[in-house]
Amino acid sequence: MEELTVKNKTLKSWSDTWLVEATIDQLQAKMEAGTLTARDLVLMYLERIATYDKRGPKINSVLELNPDALQIAEALDHERRTKGTRGPMHGIPVLLKDNIDTGDKMHTSAGSLALADHTAKEDAVLARKLREAGAILLGKLNMTEWANYMTNRMPSGYSSRGGQTKNPYRGDYLVGGSSSGSGAAVAANFATVTVGTETAGSILYPASANACVGIKPTVGLISRRGVIPIAHSQDTPGPMARTVADAAILLNALAGADELDPITRTSVGQAAADYTQFLDADALKGKRIGVVREFFKKIDAEHQELMEAAFEAMRDAGAEVFDVELPSANADWDHDVLKYEYKVDLNAYLANCGPQVPVHSLRELIAYNMAHPDSLLKYGQTLLLASEETSGTLTEPAYINSREKDLYLSRTAGIDPMMAEHRLDAWVFPASWGSHIPAKAGYPSINVPAGASVEKGPVGISFSGLAYSEGELIALAYAFEQRTQHRVPPKM
Repeated sequence: MEELTVKNKTLKSWSDTWLVEATIDQLQAKMEAGTLTARDLVLMYLERIATYDKRGPKINSVLELNPDALQIAEALDHERRTKGTRGPMHGIPVLLKDNIDTGDKMHTSAGSLALADHTAKEDAVLARKLREAGAILLGKLNMTEWANYMTNRMPSGYSSRGGQTKNPYRGDYLVGGSSSGSGAAVAANFATVTVGTETAGSILYPASANACVGIKPTVGLISRRGVIPIAHSQDTPGPMARTVADAAILLNALAGADELDPITRTSVGQAAADYTQFLDADALKGKRIGVVREFFKKIDAEHQELMEAAFEAMRDAGAEVFDVELPSANADWDHDVLKYEYKVDLNAYLANCGPQVPVHSLRELIAYNMAHPDSLLKYGQTLLLASEETSGTLTEPAYINSREKDLYLSRTAGIDPMMAEHRLDAWVFPASWGSHIPAKAGYPSINVPAGASVEKGPVGISFSGLAYSEGELIALAYAFEQRTQHRVPPKM
């Protein structure tokens, strides 16, 4: 700790050397020992955000901060002293992607200026669960606008409300999307953990690009109620963290059935009670890991070398790592499911927004964007227009056929037979290449750092499996992480 003298009073300013890479367990140990408070922790993160997010390297990941964060922290410190802790998340600051509702003074905009004045009536289910666990909702994070379902031309990490988020490792590296701010902020140590959302690759991609851990859960493990949607068939929130252990702790706080989100009822009896029980450094021993080479052809040579090193590390840990064929790897996929569901789901969300919001339907959003082209149509709105052309119901043969095709090719003629034939414990792909197939199946994946190249920056490897196999995937990712220790903080 550095000491600053101001008007003969000594003030303490937390140095980066302690804050950087601090884990939840380390923070809890210090808070239990009385050498750190949640208030201290909030102040430390606020100082780091002020120093590096809008100044210095200008990462531009944080859209807004919770004005009540410090007082919430003080209340949680008082509760710790008088009643004890609620659990591992007590007093831990969390940053949320800006498509997650919070019923407080913060806004929820999906990165769009059209929703810049939108304050949600109540917390998203996951936000409520975080508060109940004792977490501090520190702020909202920038994201690729409308979760990258606005136009084909928008760069990852850009939004009309927040501008361009940059990779903290180097400004010209890709930051990944659409949970760009969630990846960049946790990598830069602006919070202990963050929450992202994924439809297809939107957690895994920024986790890979920012050398952090991202869990895209089974669709149904975490409630989506109160999250601005793309498509209910594939949408899910998920944890982002600097370590697998922290991601598992955060997943515990987020998971749970919600009667008003029907798919979450499938988690009953299948979700683990505690995902930290799977943190086994020897978990790779004797496991069978499938490599779908088709996806590894899509990365550059230097990253391919890092992937080969990852395979060797798994083998050294006792795993069998071998090539497998995924029958649907080169299938002729379409995007009709997203196009049709987007209009239905977004209209339902916007219809419940208050009068301070100028748009209450996809049609009104398109018109509002067209009325403000300089600020809102920098990259166009081709995907919004295509979705608006649909009927707004889910009865069209094109939609039904596309949904059936997605399920058949991803599950029945895809992942399921591959896993069964080769008796796989998991299969792997680089970064988010290949993520569209488990996304369409609703199956889980976890990305963990696998190294970095000078030209392209960090890259991660993703483990994937069958529905509700999060525990097994966490075990494999943890064992790989502990053996390789590829996570290196950015030099700010």
